[in-house]
Amino acid sequence: MRLLLLPKWARRVIVIPAFMFVFVWLLGLLPIWLVIAGIASRFAPGRWRALRLVWFLTIYMVLEVVSLVALFGLWIRAGFGTSIRSERSLARHHALMGWFLRRVLGSARRTFRLSFEIDDTQREGDAQRPLLVFSRHAGPGDSFLLVDGIVNGPNRRRPRIVLKDLLQLDPAIDVLLNRVGASFVPSGRPAGDAVLQEIERLAANAGPGDALVLFPEGANFTPRRRERAIEKLEGSGRQELADKARELTHLLPPKPTGTVAAIAAAPTATVLFVGHAGLEKMSTLGDIWRQLPMDNTIDVKVWRYTPDEVPPADEQESWLYEQWATIDAWITECHRARAVEPAA
Repeated sequence: MRLLLLPKWARRVIVIPAFMFVFVWLLGLLPIWLVIAGIASRFAPGRWRALRLVWFLTIYMVLEVVSLVALFGLWIRAGFGTSIRSERSLARHHALMGWFLRRVLGSARRTFRLSFEIDDTQREGDAQRPLLVFSRHAGPGDSFLLVDGIVNGPNRRRPRIVLKDLLQLDPAIDVLLNRVGASFVPSGRPAGDAVLQEIERLAANAGPGDALVLFPEGANFTPRRRERAIEKLEGSGRQELADKARELTHLLPPKPTGTVAAIAAAPTATVLFVGHAGLEKMSTLGDIWRQLPMDNTIDVKVWRYTPDEVPPADEQESWLYEQWATIDAWITECHRARAVEPAA
């Protein structure tokens, strides 16, 4: 059953004050939570897992509150919202987004002792073109990592993001991304015409300083979702694609409709495919508890294609599956390398 979100006015008037109240209450009890987490860590897998997680969530909530206060200040500065979509106001909001992501990922690096190995080389002319970024989807951390690379990377860009509407349950993300024009699509539903039109609009309006971010899988990987996707391909008579999907061991088969629509709407864009290893198996709260990466390296690899390297529209579906097979094989190699390292 799909979780229904409160309307926007209720999220502003009810949810944000309630979040602030809960934050103050939890902060007052922080010493008790830390003691409980320290004791629980003795019985949990990993080194101080519960204590690290409680500390990171505390820092995250602090950053949320600071961001909400800053967003309120930006709303006042924009004439009580009258010029909230002006270029100057949007620049301030993107700067706040960059600050928030730097602090969140910096806290994750220190708290969980994570390192990030990123394999990406910019191609000639990329800085003068918009970007279309198609990434694998695996857990809540990949969205933060991906958008951080866009906002805080060497060539800072404005992310144009298509996200599940459930992310609006996070107050700061809800306010910030709605102001900068992110598109939230219904969770648990296939992409309809309205979603495709939104993808086309975002891609068509993207300039050299923009990057459109899409997750072609549509959801986090689980074995059951993989089987359902393959059965759907077989049921629709797409046996060739079903066979290719069965060869994927870490990824769901990609849904080409949004990808093809974005490429058609932004034919001059550089296309990026992004794979990452180390953030998977974290679809639920239980998964996050069991699979939370600690004392680990997160590998990220980017494959770039200039506009003249992108195949014609009638070949893009097969091309997308080929890219997904490449990412899947790369993830397998990353897992093998991690299995060898402890023994070495």
